[in-house]
Amino acid sequence: MFELRWNPLIKWWVMVSSSRQTRPLLPSKICPFCPGSGKVPDKYSVMVYQNDWPILMKNPTGTISKNTKLYKAAKSYGHCEVILYSSDHNMQLGKMNRSQILEIIDLWIKRYKALSKEKYIKYVFIFENKGEVVGVTINHPHGQIYGYPFIPKKLELELKSCRQYYNKNRKCLHCDILKEEKEDGRRVVYRNKSFTAFVPFFAEYPYQVFVMSNRHIQSLADFSKKEREMLADMLKKLTLAYDRIFNMPFPYMMCFHQQPVDGKKYDYYHFHIEFYPPMRNKLTQKFNASSETGAWVHGNPSSPEEKAEEIRKAIR
Repeated sequence: MFELRWNPLIKWWVMVSSSRQTRPLLPSKICPFCPGSGKVPDKYSVMVYQNDWPILMKNPTGTISKNTKLYKAAKSYGHCEVILYSSDHNMQLGKMNRSQILEIIDLWIKRYKALSKEKYIKYVFIFENKGEVVGVTINHPHGQIYGYPFIPKKLELELKSCRQYYNKNRKCLHCDILKEEKEDGRRVVYRNKSFTAFVPFFAEYPYQVFVMSNRHIQSLADFSKKEREMLADMLKKLTLAYDRIFNMPFPYMMCFHQQPVDGKKYDYYHFHIEFYPPMRNKLTQKFNASSETGAWVHGNPSSPEEKAEEIRKAIR
């Protein structure tokens, strides 16, 4: 079964794919992303790999549930692909040199531009899940790209807030957040010429970090050559700092927030990346329990200012 189902309570699509339940978990002997598997070239640096278990497809097959007065379903149009960072199974962003990370960034930009041209895609979501604790099924360095046929609910809410703020103040909400974080300084963990990383004042997770472009731009497609280089620097410094905090590969969810690709103008929006590391300490996971999941009210068990200092000390 591949379909989208509409939740009328919160006006939000849910992706349904019963076949993904049978995905293999952490193969111990053969990694499909390693040379020799027969699924990738014998030699490669970065590459696009078509997802073996997509939840969205350009040409979805099969029937969908019948619509009623209350419920509606739609075909799961969209796109799912994997971005392989390296042929080295044990590599990760923090261990790469900046030129290697730059190759990944260039591929992100290339794929963002290509998927933006597909009429059935409204939002291009680039992300990385790192670590078994966040559900990674293959421990090979990779991220993913989803092309949604709709604007996801969280992004829809964020866009609405940014539009309302701009209409009222004639200024960008993210620019003002960035300005306030820089002026306060306590939550800033690293800055370079093009990007600023900080634990947001409203952080939901202990080690949550926003990476925000210093220039007011809307997407990867707007990056200059210098900004690509500076993002490579930022990703290396930040992910390596995460690993140093507990002296272990630090799990996280890395989510790119940029303008939709539905043909409308979003000049009031601002490119940024959100990191969600799920650990409270080396041995304890920060779970999303009833308040977070059932009511969307997050409880952070730590001080953003203290955690920012901890991350800042780990950056070299």
